[in-house]
Parts: sequence; C-alpha cells; structure tokens
Amino acid sequence: MDNAVFTGTMPALMTPCREDRTPDFDALVRKGRELVNAGMSAVVYCGSMGDWPLLTDEQRMQGVEALVKAGLKVVVGTGAVNTRIAAEHAAHAARVGAAGLMLIPRVMSRGASIPAQKAHFKAILSAAPDLPAVIYNSPHYGFSTGADLFFALKSEHPNLVGFKEFGGKAALTYAAEHISSGNPDVTLMVGVDTTVFHGFVNCGATGAITGIGNVLPKEVLHLVELSQKAAKGDVDARRRAQELEQALYVLSKFDEEGDLVLYYKHLMVRGGNEEYRLHFNETDELSDAQRAFADVQYDLFKTWYAEWSKAA
Repeated sequence: MDNAVFTGTMPALMTPCREDRTPDFDALVRKGRELVNAGMSAVVYCGSMGDWPLLTDEQRMQGVEALVKAGLKVVVGTGAVNTRIAAEHAAHAARVGAAGLMLIPRVMSRGASIPAQKAHFKAILSAAPDLPAVIYNSPHYGFSTGADLFFALKSEHPNLVGFKEFGGKAALTYAAEHISSGNPDVTLMVGVDTTVFHGFVNCGATGAITGIGNVLPKEVLHLVELSQKAAKGDVDARRRAQELEQALYVLSKFDEEGDLVLYYKHLMVRGGNEEYRLHFNETDELSDAQRAFADVQYDLFKTWYAEWSKAA
C-alpha cells in the first residue's frame, strides 16, 4: 500500500461558516487551494479542526467531495460515535477519490474498550480497503492505540500504513520506539504543532498535520524544512529549527487546547480571512481576554520572524 500521501506537511482545514451558520464550501476550497499553492502537500478535512461533531454527515461528505473535485489531495477524518457511520464516511471518501483516511477512535460508547476499538477500526479499514489510512492517536479521544493493537490491525488490513500522534513528546517517542522504527511501510506523522522538531529529529517522522499552519503556512513549512535538515545532521538547521519552534510555541500550544478552533479562526481573521469570523454555534466565542492574548502573541511572532529571517 502506497503511503506517500502521509509523507508531507498538510493543514487540518477548518470549516468556514456563512452568516446563516452553515458551511461555506466555496471558501473551504479556496483556502485548501491557497495552502497547497503555498507548499502544503495535501489537506486534511474533518478532523478536530474541521468541527466534525458540529456538521451533519451530509455536510461532511459535501465538503470532502468539493475539495476532491477541486483537484486537491484530501485525507478524510472518520470521527463518529456510531461505527457504521464512520465506515460510511470511509466508503464515501474512497468513492469520490480522496487520497487517504485518518481513523478516529470510537468515542463515548465503550471508548476505553480495546475489543470495541479494534472492531471500530476494522470496520473503517474494511469499508475503504484501497485507501491508505493512519490512526489518529489523541488523548482527547480518550483512547490510546498501542503497538499490539496497531500490528494486529495491520496484519489484517494492509491499508493501515501509519500513525498520527497527537499525544505529545512522550507519546511520539513511544510510537517511534514501538511502531514505526524498523518498519519502512509504517509512517509516523507529527500530529500536534508543539512537537515538530522532536518528531522529525528524534522520532523519524515523515510528515506533519498542522493547525497553526492554516494561519502561518510559510513559517510552519520553514520549520518542517529546517527540522528535516536537522534530522540529517545539519547543525545550523538544528539551531534555527529550535529557535523557530520556540518562537512559535504559544501559537502552536493553542493546538493542544479545547478552544483550538476558536483561536485559529480568530487568527485567520487577523490574517484577512473574514469567512472564518463566525462559528456554527453562536455562543462559541473566545473571551475578550483570550482574543487579546492571541493578538499579542500573533503580533510578537510576526515581528520576531521578520527580523529573524533577515538575520539568517
């Protein structure tokens, strides 16, 4: 199974919202194209950043299809409470020509049960056997896929090609040590923006899925490029990658918080993307203090990056 789609840097797209609080798929496609033109290798749709729990299944499928029809490589999130519905999203992704799947664990009902999660993953993988897939491993979903479960699934489903690890540095290290190292057909993707350097340099990651990259694509791609060079022994790239990751840290840290979509939509508006001003629930807003904090951090970083880039 070809896992090439999981060897680049891709944004987890947010869903723009119209005045009537419905998805704006035209704006979604425009942003997807813009980010790919900036250097992203593909896009992810309907992970946590896409607000999948707030969309209907029909809306999610509409968004996937719009992105695919626009000629974009799309990795589709399969989040659902119901396993049958998750499998339907996988089958739809395969049917319309998506490039890959991001398998989200079963949530709420028997979410801590290994047999239940195994059955859930197997149903999704079986629904789209020709699409390469990675498991989205995140503490926010209340379940961690260990090596035993991963390889039990992979032995029966060759389309399971890797891991997106969102659990932080220790979890990335575990995934590298027990799952991806020594297995050239298993890819490891950095799943949280605060661990890009660690993922590429220390864990052999082959790709990254980014939240802050929606807002700052050039800067995130620069960080990945420096980290990849550092992984090959470039001492200067190692120093510069660490400097850049540290400067990005507060903005990247929003990726780990429950309000990540609210923060990044706010910052998208700061960057001139008015279609991200609204949310699907009218009450879903940052506080004044949160907005002020995000604004200060955004301005500090932009000023720092401009000076740092000139000094290179």
